[in-house]
Amino acid sequence: MTPSAVRELLTRHGIRPSKALGQNFLTDTNTAHRIVRLAELVPGDLVVEVGPGVGSLTVALADAGARVTAVELDRHLLPALREVLDGRDVEIVNDDALKLDWQSALTGGPWHMVANLPYNVATPLVVGALESAPMVTRFLVMVQREVGERLAASVGDDAYGAVSLKVAYHARAKVVGTVSPNVFLPKPNVESALVRLDRHARPPVDVRDPNEMFELVRAGFATRRKTLRNTLGGRVDAARFARGGVDPGARAETLSLDDWARLADA
Repeated sequence: MTPSAVRELLTRHGIRPSKALGQNFLTDTNTAHRIVRLAELVPGDLVVEVGPGVGSLTVALADAGARVTAVELDRHLLPALREVLDGRDVEIVNDDALKLDWQSALTGGPWHMVANLPYNVATPLVVGALESAPMVTRFLVMVQREVGERLAASVGDDAYGAVSLKVAYHARAKVVGTVSPNVFLPKPNVESALVRLDRHARPPVDVRDPNEMFELVRAGFATRRKTLRNTLGGRVDAARFARGGVDPGARAETLSLDDWARLADA
Protein backbone atom coordinates (compact mmCIF):
# COMPACT_ATOMS: atom_id res chain seq x y z
CA MET A 1 0.00 0.00 0.00
CA THR A 2 2.33 2.69 -1.31
CA PRO A 3 1.21 6.35 -1.73
CA SER A 4 0.64 5.80 -5.44
CA ALA A 5 -1.30 2.58 -4.83
CA VAL A 6 -3.54 4.27 -2.26
CA ARG A 7 -4.17 7.24 -4.58
CA GLU A 8 -5.06 4.90 -7.43
CA LEU A 9 -7.41 2.90 -5.21
CA LEU A 10 -9.17 6.02 -3.93
CA THR A 11 -9.54 7.43 -7.45
CA ARG A 12 -10.87 4.20 -8.89
CA HIS A 13 -13.50 3.90 -6.15
CA GLY A 14 -14.37 7.60 -6.16
CA ILE A 15 -13.32 8.10 -2.54
CA ARG A 16 -12.33 11.42 -1.01
CA PRO A 17 -10.93 11.25 2.53
CA SER A 18 -13.42 12.72 5.01
CA LYS A 19 -12.07 15.37 7.35
CA ALA A 20 -15.21 15.03 9.49
CA LEU A 21 -14.42 11.35 10.03
CA GLY A 22 -10.75 12.05 10.71
CA GLN A 23 -9.58 9.99 7.75
CA ASN A 24 -5.81 10.00 7.20
CA PHE A 25 -4.89 6.81 5.38
CA LEU A 26 -1.58 5.10 6.15
CA THR A 27 0.53 4.77 2.98
CA ASP A 28 3.77 3.29 4.30
CA THR A 29 4.35 -0.46 4.52
CA ASN A 30 7.31 -0.09 6.87
CA THR A 31 5.18 1.81 9.39
CA ALA A 32 2.48 -0.86 9.20
CA HIS A 33 5.05 -3.59 9.87
CA ARG A 34 6.53 -1.54 12.72
CA ILE A 35 3.10 -1.31 14.38
CA VAL A 36 2.60 -5.07 14.05
CA ARG A 37 6.05 -5.69 15.56
CA LEU A 38 5.39 -3.37 18.51
CA ALA A 39 2.05 -5.11 19.11
CA GLU A 40 4.01 -8.36 19.63
CA LEU A 41 1.44 -10.47 17.81
CA VAL A 42 1.78 -14.17 17.18
CA PRO A 43 -0.11 -16.21 14.55
CA GLY A 44 -3.68 -16.89 15.66
CA ASP A 45 -4.01 -13.80 17.85
CA LEU A 46 -7.44 -12.15 17.80
CA VAL A 47 -7.13 -8.51 16.75
CA VAL A 48 -9.76 -5.80 16.51
CA GLU A 49 -8.82 -2.87 14.29
CA VAL A 50 -10.90 0.29 14.49
CA GLY A 51 -10.90 2.50 11.41
CA PRO A 52 -9.08 0.28 8.88
CA GLY A 53 -9.66 2.82 6.11
CA VAL A 54 -8.35 1.23 2.91
CA GLY A 55 -6.60 -1.60 4.71
CA SER A 56 -2.92 -0.61 4.83
CA LEU A 57 -2.46 -1.79 8.42
CA THR A 58 -5.06 -4.54 8.08
CA VAL A 59 -2.98 -6.26 5.40
CA ALA A 60 0.07 -6.28 7.67
CA LEU A 61 -1.97 -7.65 10.60
CA ALA A 62 -3.49 -10.44 8.53
CA ASP A 63 -0.17 -11.32 6.89
CA ALA A 64 1.33 -11.67 10.39
CA GLY A 65 -1.21 -14.43 11.05
CA ALA A 66 -3.68 -12.45 13.15
CA ARG A 67 -7.41 -13.14 12.91
CA VAL A 68 -8.69 -9.62 12.35
CA THR A 69 -12.06 -8.00 12.96
CA ALA A 70 -11.98 -4.61 11.24
CA VAL A 71 -14.62 -2.10 12.37
CA GLU A 72 -15.22 0.60 9.74
CA LEU A 73 -17.86 3.31 10.07
CA ASP A 74 -17.69 4.71 6.52
CA ARG A 75 -19.72 2.47 4.20
CA HIS A 76 -18.22 4.24 1.16
CA LEU A 77 -14.85 2.65 1.97
CA LEU A 78 -16.15 -0.91 2.12
CA PRO A 79 -15.79 -1.84 -1.59
CA ALA A 80 -12.15 -0.67 -1.65
CA LEU A 81 -11.44 -2.35 1.68
CA ARG A 82 -12.92 -5.65 0.51
CA GLU A 83 -10.84 -5.49 -2.66
CA VAL A 84 -7.61 -4.94 -0.74
CA LEU A 85 -8.37 -7.68 1.80
CA ASP A 86 -9.66 -10.29 -0.64
CA GLY A 87 -8.43 -13.75 0.37
CA ARG A 88 -7.25 -12.71 3.85
CA ASP A 89 -8.69 -13.82 7.20
CA VAL A 90 -10.48 -10.57 8.03
CA GLU A 91 -14.04 -9.94 9.14
CA ILE A 92 -15.27 -6.47 8.18
CA VAL A 93 -17.87 -4.90 10.45
CA ASN A 94 -19.62 -1.76 9.19
CA ASP A 95 -20.44 -0.05 12.49
CA ASP A 96 -19.61 2.86 14.78
CA ALA A 97 -16.99 1.68 17.27
CA LEU A 98 -18.13 4.33 19.76
CA LYS A 99 -21.56 2.67 19.90
CA LEU A 100 -20.51 -0.94 19.39
CA ASP A 101 -21.60 -3.64 21.83
CA TRP A 102 -18.15 -5.06 22.46
CA GLN A 103 -19.50 -8.05 24.35
CA SER A 104 -21.41 -9.21 21.26
CA ALA A 105 -18.85 -8.16 18.66
CA LEU A 106 -15.78 -9.72 20.30
CA THR A 107 -16.42 -13.24 21.55
CA GLY A 108 -13.77 -15.47 23.02
CA GLY A 109 -10.44 -13.83 23.58
CA PRO A 110 -8.22 -12.42 24.77
CA TRP A 111 -8.21 -9.72 22.10
CA HIS A 112 -5.71 -7.08 21.01
CA MET A 113 -6.76 -3.70 19.66
CA VAL A 114 -4.29 -2.54 17.01
CA ALA A 115 -5.38 0.51 15.09
CA ASN A 116 -4.61 3.83 13.47
CA LEU A 117 -7.42 5.64 15.27
CA PRO A 118 -9.18 8.65 13.77
CA TYR A 119 -7.88 11.66 15.69
CA ASN A 120 -11.33 12.99 16.53
CA VAL A 121 -12.50 9.88 18.42
CA ALA A 122 -9.25 8.43 19.79
CA THR A 123 -9.65 9.41 23.45
CA PRO A 124 -13.31 8.39 23.96
CA LEU A 125 -12.72 5.19 22.02
CA VAL A 126 -9.73 4.07 24.08
CA VAL A 127 -11.37 5.01 27.38
CA GLY A 128 -14.65 3.41 26.32
CA ALA A 129 -12.91 0.16 25.38
CA LEU A 130 -11.01 0.12 28.67
CA GLU A 131 -14.28 0.51 30.54
CA SER A 132 -16.55 -1.80 28.56
CA ALA A 133 -14.39 -4.26 26.60
CA PRO A 134 -12.55 -6.35 29.21
CA MET A 135 -11.77 -8.98 26.57
CA VAL A 136 -9.33 -6.50 24.99
CA THR A 137 -6.26 -7.03 27.13
CA ARG A 138 -3.64 -5.18 25.06
CA PHE A 139 -3.76 -2.09 22.86
CA LEU A 140 -1.30 -0.69 20.33
CA VAL A 141 -2.93 2.44 18.94
CA MET A 142 -1.73 5.30 16.79
CA VAL A 143 -3.14 8.66 17.89
CA GLN A 144 -2.28 12.34 17.70
CA ARG A 145 0.96 12.83 19.60
CA GLU A 146 -0.45 15.12 22.29
CA VAL A 147 -3.31 12.66 22.86
CA GLY A 148 -0.83 9.82 23.22
CA GLU A 149 1.18 11.78 25.75
CA ARG A 150 -1.99 12.49 27.71
CA LEU A 151 -3.04 8.83 27.74
CA ALA A 152 0.33 7.74 29.12
CA ALA A 153 1.10 10.69 31.43
CA SER A 154 1.80 10.36 35.15
CA VAL A 155 2.13 12.83 38.02
CA GLY A 156 4.63 15.54 37.13
CA ASP A 157 4.12 15.31 33.37
CA ASP A 158 2.74 18.38 31.59
CA ALA A 159 0.12 16.23 29.84
CA TYR A 160 -1.17 14.66 33.08
CA GLY A 161 -4.92 15.02 33.56
CA ALA A 162 -8.23 13.30 34.21
CA VAL A 163 -7.86 11.03 31.17
CA SER A 164 -4.40 9.94 32.35
CA LEU A 165 -5.91 8.81 35.66
CA LYS A 166 -8.75 6.93 33.99
CA VAL A 167 -6.26 5.08 31.81
CA ALA A 168 -3.94 4.36 34.76
CA TYR A 169 -6.83 2.79 36.69
CA HIS A 170 -7.40 0.27 33.90
CA ALA A 171 -4.02 -0.23 32.25
CA ARG A 172 -0.31 0.46 32.11
CA ALA A 173 0.29 2.88 29.22
CA LYS A 174 3.47 3.92 27.46
CA VAL A 175 4.33 5.91 24.33
CA VAL A 176 6.48 3.49 22.33
CA GLY A 177 7.13 5.56 19.23
CA THR A 178 6.24 8.51 17.04
CA VAL A 179 5.14 8.60 13.40
CA SER A 180 5.78 11.34 10.85
CA PRO A 181 2.85 13.04 9.10
CA ASN A 182 4.54 12.16 5.79
CA VAL A 183 3.27 8.57 5.81
CA PHE A 184 -0.40 9.55 5.57
CA LEU A 185 -2.76 10.60 2.81
CA PRO A 186 -3.89 13.30 3.29
CA LYS A 187 -0.96 14.53 5.35
CA PRO A 188 -2.06 15.69 8.84
CA ASN A 189 -0.63 18.80 10.45
CA VAL A 190 0.67 16.98 13.53
CA GLU A 191 2.86 14.05 14.49
CA SER A 192 1.31 10.81 15.64
CA ALA A 193 2.27 8.66 18.62
CA LEU A 194 2.16 4.92 19.09
CA VAL A 195 0.77 4.05 22.51
CA ARG A 196 0.80 0.61 24.07
CA LEU A 197 -1.63 -0.18 26.86
CA ASP A 198 -1.58 -3.41 28.86
CA ARG A 199 -4.71 -3.98 30.91
CA HIS A 200 -4.23 -4.59 34.63
CA ALA A 201 -5.40 -7.96 35.92
CA ARG A 202 -7.01 -5.88 38.66
CA PRO A 203 -7.00 -2.12 39.31
CA PRO A 204 -3.84 -0.91 41.06
CA VAL A 205 -5.87 0.82 43.80
CA ASP A 206 -8.73 -0.41 45.97
CA VAL A 207 -11.49 2.17 46.04
CA ARG A 208 -15.02 1.67 47.31
CA ASP A 209 -16.73 3.52 44.45
CA PRO A 210 -14.62 4.11 41.29
CA ASN A 211 -17.39 6.25 39.77
CA GLU A 212 -17.32 8.59 42.75
CA MET A 213 -13.55 8.79 42.52
CA PHE A 214 -13.66 9.82 38.87
CA GLU A 215 -16.39 12.37 39.58
CA LEU A 216 -13.95 13.97 42.02
CA VAL A 217 -11.16 13.74 39.44
CA ARG A 218 -13.27 15.48 36.79
CA ALA A 219 -14.25 18.22 39.22
CA GLY A 220 -10.68 18.64 40.38
CA PHE A 221 -9.30 19.05 36.87
CA ALA A 222 -12.16 21.28 35.65
CA THR A 223 -10.12 24.35 36.58
CA ARG A 224 -6.51 23.22 36.76
CA ARG A 225 -5.08 26.42 38.23
CA LYS A 226 -7.34 26.38 41.27
CA THR A 227 -6.64 24.51 44.48
CA LEU A 228 -8.64 21.46 45.50
CA ARG A 229 -10.19 23.52 48.29
CA ASN A 230 -11.78 25.71 45.61
CA THR A 231 -12.65 23.04 43.05
CA LEU A 232 -13.94 20.41 45.50
CA GLY A 233 -15.10 22.62 48.35
CA GLY A 234 -18.75 21.94 47.61
CA ARG A 235 -18.39 18.22 48.24
CA VAL A 236 -15.19 17.73 50.27
CA ASP A 237 -14.86 19.44 53.64
CA ALA A 238 -11.70 19.95 55.68
CA ALA A 239 -12.29 16.80 57.73
CA ARG A 240 -12.53 14.67 54.62
CA PHE A 241 -9.33 16.13 53.18
CA ALA A 242 -7.65 15.29 56.49
CA ARG A 243 -8.98 11.72 56.56
CA GLY A 244 -7.73 11.21 53.02
CA GLY A 245 -4.33 12.65 53.81
CA VAL A 246 -4.68 15.18 50.97
CA ASP A 247 -3.64 18.83 51.23
CA PRO A 248 -6.65 21.04 50.27
CA GLY A 249 -4.17 23.66 49.08
CA ALA A 250 -2.77 21.29 46.43
CA ARG A 251 -3.82 21.27 42.77
CA ALA A 252 -5.36 18.28 41.01
CA GLU A 253 -2.31 17.71 38.83
CA THR A 254 -0.17 16.92 41.91
CA LEU A 255 -2.33 14.00 43.10
CA SER A 256 -1.61 10.41 42.15
CA LEU A 257 -4.19 7.70 41.59
CA ASP A 258 -3.56 6.52 45.17
CA ASP A 259 -4.29 10.03 46.46
CA TRP A 260 -7.60 10.22 44.59
CA ALA A 261 -8.62 6.78 45.86
CA ARG A 262 -7.94 7.78 49.46
CA LEU A 263 -9.87 11.02 49.03
CA ALA A 264 -12.85 9.22 47.53
CA ASP A 265 -12.90 6.72 50.37
CA ALA A 266 -12.40 9.29 53.13
